[in-house]
Amino acid sequence: MTPLNAVADLLAEVGPIDEAARDAALERFAALATPPGALGRIEPLGAQLAAIAGSCPPPALDDPGLVIAAADHGVHAQGVSPWPQAITAAMVQTFCAGRATANAFAGIVDARVTVLDVGVATPLADHPRLRRSNVRPGTRDLSVEPAMSDDDCARAILAGAGAAEELLSAGSNLLATGDMGIANTTAAAALIAVFTHEEALDVTGRGTGIDDATLARKVGAVEAAVARHRDDEPLGALAGVGGLEHAALVGVILAAAAGRVPVVLDGVNACAAALAAVAIAPDCHGYLLAGHRSTEPGATVALEHLRLEPLIDLQLRLGEGTGALLAIPLLQAAAAALREIATLDEVLGS
Repeated sequence: MTPLNAVADLLAEVGPIDEAARDAALERFAALATPPGALGRIEPLGAQLAAIAGSCPPPALDDPGLVIAAADHGVHAQGVSPWPQAITAAMVQTFCAGRATANAFAGIVDARVTVLDVGVATPLADHPRLRRSNVRPGTRDLSVEPAMSDDDCARAILAGAGAAEELLSAGSNLLATGDMGIANTTAAAALIAVFTHEEALDVTGRGTGIDDATLARKVGAVEAAVARHRDDEPLGALAGVGGLEHAALVGVILAAAAGRVPVVLDGVNACAAALAAVAIAPDCHGYLLAGHRSTEPGATVALEHLRLEPLIDLQLRLGEGTGALLAIPLLQAAAAALREIATLDEVLGS
């Protein structure tokens, strides 16, 4: 079976969320021993979790998993980041050692962490946390040619899906998206511009804090990429301007939807991947939850296009899955509310 055929099979496994379960959850919230609407956004959040699971109440989200997809980018050669490409591999090693911010936050919610090498240019040492699925050593320069072939893009999607499926098989019932790749916010901006039809200048941010000259080069690279791929079909657009880690996160989203578990988006890179995933498989939209609002301008544009309201806004722009991890307790609370809060009838003994 070709990678593209395997992706088609994965898409066929994605179905819509259960609206009857959502309605049942909203009815239960209305019956709880709380004033109407007193739980605010917890109520629609819990209802969505019920719709995802297809049951009311939804299961306890007590076994989260995080996939950190890592890859390098050919567009780095255009001077869009002041940081050397070797930092991608160094951070992968830090994730594996359990010493990165994502690891610290994952420990708080007891999340399993999988580090997925889907396209790191520098050779990596073996580690139990590291899942090797390197499609190619980084993308090509998206500003002058397609970032990857359709076949490579499909292989990266399958790598992400495979990492997600391993976590689901191990018991995870909630997935969070993480990313690592020097220059990946350039590819994220290009994806967001392609899928939302917004201008490059409006979706391209400063990433790691670049200066004005670097930002101008970054915007120029995004403009060049978008000009060639704005009218491509979704998979072709993802291959043309995206990163291998973005394609892998598309696979994570698709696998979560196929497994009927919620997937929590992190920052701008996850939001860019979500735009591609929804364009490829519209039903996966119902399984998406926006963990936070990144300070990168493209993240807000993507969230508005996806009609997703972020759960928290702490002015984060780190990536790694940090914002998604910080939002998990809110999801756990929404599920617990439907399972554990007494109804008014129960309180009154009727």
